[in-house]
Amino acid sequence: MYKVIFHNQNQVYELYARAIYQSDMYGFIEVEEFVFGEKSQLVVDPTEEKLKTEFASVARSYIPMHSIVRIDEVEKEGTGKIVEVKGDKIAKFPFPTPMHPPQDGE
Repeated sequence: MYKVIFHNQNQVYELYARAIYQSDMYGFIEVEEFVFGEKSQLVVDPTEEKLKTEFASVARSYIPMHSIVRIDEVEKEGTGKIVEVKGDKIAKFPFPTPMHPPQDGE
């Protein structure tokens, strides 16, 4: 059993899977056999329900290596979750600023 933590559009996903492979597609990790909490639980976690819905019909997911935060081999599954990333503590790659046309008087 593996716990996979990765970034996806300003969110951090934490999910559990039984199989992880180096993909034949360069730069990707294959994740399959997703595991979610038991359906008999009385307390329902909305973020885990969102994960179940998002990955309900997914047999295999290809996650870019640069999005992976961490992969742990664990003895049993925990609760999957999605956490919003707050703040911008990661420095963005600098992009050139667009040139603006000269204004009157320049």
